[in-house]
Amino acid sequence: MKVSRLKTNIVILGATGSIGRQTIEVAQALADRFRIYGLSAHNQGARLAEQIRRLSPAKAVVTNPEHYREVLTMTPGWPGELLSGPEGLLELVTDPAVDVVVSAMVGAAGIRPTLAALQAGKKVALANKETLVAAGEIIMAELAQDNQDHTVRLIPVDSEHSAIFQCLQAVQPAALKEVHLTASGGPFRQFTIEQMRTISPEAALAHPTWRMGGKITIDSATLMNKGLEVIEAHWLFGLPYDRIQVVIHPQSIVHSLIELVDGCLLAQLGPADMRLPIQYALTFPERKENPFSRLDLYHLSALEFYPPDFTRFPCLELAYAAGKAGGALPAVLNAANEEAVRAFLAGGIGFLEIPRLVERVMNAYARENNRKLDLETILAVDAWARQLARQLLSG
Repeated sequence: MKVSRLKTNIVILGATGSIGRQTIEVAQALADRFRIYGLSAHNQGARLAEQIRRLSPAKAVVTNPEHYREVLTMTPGWPGELLSGPEGLLELVTDPAVDVVVSAMVGAAGIRPTLAALQAGKKVALANKETLVAAGEIIMAELAQDNQDHTVRLIPVDSEHSAIFQCLQAVQPAALKEVHLTASGGPFRQFTIEQMRTISPEAALAHPTWRMGGKITIDSATLMNKGLEVIEAHWLFGLPYDRIQVVIHPQSIVHSLIELVDGCLLAQLGPADMRLPIQYALTFPERKENPFSRLDLYHLSALEFYPPDFTRFPCLELAYAAGKAGGALPAVLNAANEEAVRAFLAGGIGFLEIPRLVERVMNAYARENNRKLDLETILAVDAWARQLARQLLSG
């Protein structure tokens, strides 16, 4: 299938998820500039097939081979190529025609294709937290090897990291004192520990300001999402953990702030609309008009800021501890948390059991393992942590 090179060719990993679908909206709004070259999905075969019929990408990948035949059958007449499995992802992200890879897969499955895209010289718009949480040292080492032209090839999509990234464009590195990651606090910000004992998955999925996928919504409710973002910020901005602060901001209008050495604060404000940081990541260093939501200052309520409560939300403290310990412990944290969230959503454990399970797996790893850090080790540790978490859950 011949593809025009007059436009920037983008690949969307995790195209059927929340970030993936919003990235499609952004690309269509800027259709004069971007061409959707490739898509991937795991389990949502019917939705991927609908996207293929509507967008006609050059390539698509079904990472779960069980859905390959389903997608193929539902896309008759499509002139593109349908690939399968993790190998298909690697083929897609390293395709010479690809310019930008939007890494929006959920979980550790996004690590290998994101790294492969960077190794192939692609610009990556990163929405997959696990890539930097579990493999930040490896990712940054790869970037350090290939940054002689001083181009920026890893652009954050998360609203908080995008906010910091945008604010940093206005200052010299020596002027930065610390960064402040904002968090809405989730739906249980004012709950007591006793009230948290009876939280249902349905209640935890009702986020007060953002509309996101299930896993990230639960992580927002436990504040693990903010903990993972702390680890991401450490790698993205090269800051020690004592210069990365978390502040609860229920209105989700200030997406994050940076504090300068003279005491000034710079903040990025905007509506709770992920299409804005997605567009910024795709068009950086330019800014483009868009048809999306805008912030009306005259209709803002008061902006509130509170310190986080580590006692009621221990996931945040666990993330800081894993990040400071370094090595593969953040990968253990992430894998154990994914299994805990999956069990909670399935009704297998209570809300308060999520951090307890994560801590048990982290403690087991810290006592028994001290391995050299490379990609294969990270993936092996990820598998080990998941297996142990499942054993503890079944016990």
